[in-house]
Amino acid sequence: MLHSCRRALPIGTLSVALVLAWVLSLSQCTASEAGVADTTPTPSGPAASTAVRPAPGYLDNVGAFSAPVVPGRIRTAGGPLIVHYDFDDGVDHPIADATGGHELRPLGQNGGVLRLVPQGSGLAVAYPDRCTLLRERDCPRAILEGARDDSLNPGQRLLRYGASILMTHADLADGANVLQKGYSVGGVSQYKLQVDHRQGHPSCVIAGQRARIYRAEPWIDVADGAWHDLECRRTVDRLIMFVDGAPRASVPVPPQVSIANAEPLRVGGKGPGQGNDQFAGEIDDVFVHIGT
Repeated sequence: MLHSCRRALPIGTLSVALVLAWVLSLSQCTASEAGVADTTPTPSGPAASTAVRPAPGYLDNVGAFSAPVVPGRIRTAGGPLIVHYDFDDGVDHPIADATGGHELRPLGQNGGVLRLVPQGSGLAVAYPDRCTLLRERDCPRAILEGARDDSLNPGQRLLRYGASILMTHADLADGANVLQKGYSVGGVSQYKLQVDHRQGHPSCVIAGQRARIYRAEPWIDVADGAWHDLECRRTVDRLIMFVDGAPRASVPVPPQVSIANAEPLRVGGKGPGQGNDQFAGEIDDVFVHIGT
């Protein structure tokens, strides 16, 4: 419709100049006012896509060893918490969660480095290839590691954690840790997601401060060269493993089991040192939800 563009047609003995002025004012009505689609070209093609796409590339290691654990009383999350890493900010920014906090630092030994690689419309973290050297101590290793963060301790609260992964059978080993906080031995307590053994089985692990370990492991091979969404979910009395949105295994967990430790969140291994259960493959969309 042309509501805003209507004018009174000059009649009578108006001058030619007045008629021309009326025509000019009508022509200045915008396409949007006239109900016509705006055909102004918008940026497109490679130049436009590269202008907004995050930068892939190698991450610079900030060190070869884990930082000393800050001493002090161990606390648990004070309320519901959601932490999510999509790694889409590129190599020019710190590895932080969606809120800009809970920063993770790249650590590596023996030349091990991490890369941000294209995945969908964003990026994922690529880990070193599975090492085939005779001496494991000489293998390249690299992980992402945070600082001590007691807000990531769920205690006895409801807990969900997981990640999307891509692996092949060439990436498998006796241990390949996707993410973890804490350890299952020594009374530390832990929650962990891993892909262990040569069969490519994912599993969820929870351990309290006592010796017992609770593991939910489905007989599913996720090392097939495709992306899979893995989730570990602690309910009031169970630990359930979801693969691509479907529950695949579960074990009972007593409600009194508490997870609280001074260890940082780690992604891709239990540390940068020897025997770290190094992950090989790609990881994306790491998350921890406490009390939700």
